[in-house]
Amino acid sequence: MRIGFGYDVHRLVSGRELILGGVKVNYSKGLLGHSDADVLIHAIMDSLLGAAGLGDIGRHFPDSDEEYRGISSTALIQRVATLLHGAGFAVGNIDATIVAQQPRLAPYIPEMEHCIATAISVSQGQINIKATTTEGLGFTGCGEGIAAYAVASIVETKVEQTVTPD
Repeated sequence: MRIGFGYDVHRLVSGRELILGGVKVNYSKGLLGHSDADVLIHAIMDSLLGAAGLGDIGRHFPDSDEEYRGISSTALIQRVATLLHGAGFAVGNIDATIVAQQPRLAPYIPEMEHCIATAISVSQGQINIKATTTEGLGFTGCGEGIAAYAVASIVETKVEQTVTPD
């Protein structure tokens, strides 16, 4: 078993939809970024890539590449799942926390878990998402941005054969 950690943060701005965990959240602001700026999925992708020793999302999906402008992070995490499987790994579980003063996210969490589980072809029970505030402290507490943390476990699916002498 291998463990990876991920973190992401994006600024809240007017004029963009708020997408978290692949779900459109009803709010007056959205996250600024090259893609859809889904901080939750970005943190999860980094945790999965890190666990597999495959770098980070910037290496695989650089914001300097126009191919990724406005792309859905759900599409990107599907690509990460393909990379993991190709490297001989399967997802064990994912535990993530969204840090935001507003909006209230609890009603959206089951749909986020379902969306992520579907995107990476695991059961919803392997995905756990939580949301918290910072009691008005820092950039998240002031409503300037949203952050997310994620931890993922993966397991090797390749079975190495060993040769034993006769």
